[in-house]
Amino acid sequence: MTEQTPVIRKSSSISMKHVLIAGAVLTNILVLVAALWWRPVLWAYLFLGPTSVLMIRDLTQGRHTILRNYPVVGHLRYMIEDLRHQFRQYLIESDSDGAPFSHAQRGLVYQRAKEESDVLPFGTLQDVYAEGYEWLEHSAAPSSRLEEEPRVLIGNDQCSQPYSASRFNISAMSFGSLSSNAILALNKGARMGGFYHDTGEGGISRYHREHGGDLVWEIGTGYFGCRREDGRFDPDRFSERARSDQVKMTELKLSQGAKPGGGGVLPGGKVNAEIAAARGVPEGKTVVSPAAHLGLSTPIDLMEFLQRMRELSGGKPVGVKFCVGKETQLMAMVKAMLETGIVPDFITVDGGEGGTGAAQPELSDSVGTPLTDGLFLVRNALSGAGLRDRVRIIAAGKIVHGFDMAARIAIGADVCNSARGMLFALGCIQARRCHTNRCPTGITTNEPWRVSGLDVEDKAQRVANYHAHTISHFLTVLSACGLSGPDDLCPELLNRRISHHEVRSYAQLYPQARPGSLLEGSAPQPHQNFWDRAEASSF
Repeated sequence: MTEQTPVIRKSSSISMKHVLIAGAVLTNILVLVAALWWRPVLWAYLFLGPTSVLMIRDLTQGRHTILRNYPVVGHLRYMIEDLRHQFRQYLIESDSDGAPFSHAQRGLVYQRAKEESDVLPFGTLQDVYAEGYEWLEHSAAPSSRLEEEPRVLIGNDQCSQPYSASRFNISAMSFGSLSSNAILALNKGARMGGFYHDTGEGGISRYHREHGGDLVWEIGTGYFGCRREDGRFDPDRFSERARSDQVKMTELKLSQGAKPGGGGVLPGGKVNAEIAAARGVPEGKTVVSPAAHLGLSTPIDLMEFLQRMRELSGGKPVGVKFCVGKETQLMAMVKAMLETGIVPDFITVDGGEGGTGAAQPELSDSVGTPLTDGLFLVRNALSGAGLRDRVRIIAAGKIVHGFDMAARIAIGADVCNSARGMLFALGCIQARRCHTNRCPTGITTNEPWRVSGLDVEDKAQRVANYHAHTISHFLTVLSACGLSGPDDLCPELLNRRISHHEVRSYAQLYPQARPGSLLEGSAPQPHQNFWDRAEASSF
């Protein structure tokens, strides 16, 4: 079934900017002529002239969205930012989970995306004696730095079209949540850098397809892009889109870190023609995403549905994404893999601290397992069942720079996804207006004049730059640790301060399940207890 591309009208914001430019030029001419007749007007022109020139320059440049949308006055924001960067080494604020606050993270991403110097004087920005501080053990004999990124082949023996993935990719963010220009820039950046772009659950829009970057198609409970009129899964529509050469993998989302266990409502006022076409829903009507998948009431149902997705896509890798909740349910999924013989190609672990979209504080702050704990649980479940070598683990949750990648891979991940880092590369200033449709940078809005300020070509290059520099610094970390590649990272190398006077490695903090130990009944507690209680026939 072919998807009808809606007629896109030219944005009125462009013509408005042309009017402003023409008005500024005409005003300059009139004032200058008036100054020839009445000399006091010349003093006004000394201010008005440069201001008009600056306005024209801001409106016509494509590098800074803020200046295109807010000419002249937008410079105040950059003046403040420059002052803040001068004192950046003194910013040691913290998030609720104890990680360095995103003021410093955002500044680092900006510098790398713009290919500016990212070295800092005066040592670490962090309090190394604060509880929660993490570090990797370096080597007295660093290894030679890898010249190229070691990619990861995703696809086990049940997959006929495995995919070679970058270690660092764009995490799930839907069209509708993000603007058309944001999607265009992300996907073009992914194509330029050779990494994948997770669509989020909002379907595959024409903006995902325009530049041809690799896609991971995420399917949520609303089955957007592959749904029937009653909201249930449509295998024919799914197969048609999943077999596209651009779609490299498909992913079934059970839950997400921003609001684990919660559904969603997209108000009809936001369902315009383009969003309706991408999601396969009626234009102008409110769309409800249930909290759970209809018809997937047991872990066995889940495995059989994943196998169906794999077959309908032509044998491409298929995976499941969730924020870890009850460990017995995780163990039940793994038991269902053994009982059915159906093994997904990957599992995406979304940390409870992650998420870039707006959500209720009760869910985003207090429900869902944090990424580190979730990674260990999934790794131990797969390893203890003898399946770890057949299932790749993808980590998502506040992963921004090279150390974040190394730390998450050390504790069990194969691949890392980033959402906030990629938004920073697009120019996100964390105005926290994502849910209001008034994002000043044109990233999380569908208001045409705000969206038009985001220059796709410039921001795509920044996304590609950010990815390249993050991978480069990740490889530098591996070299400093004396490792030959990412597969040599392990929990023994990663340390965490648990008090001012106590340090533990992650191997000491988290018990490791040996391959097959759950089947033998010898896995560490409480994992063995959860395994014994779990049933493949019930969540």
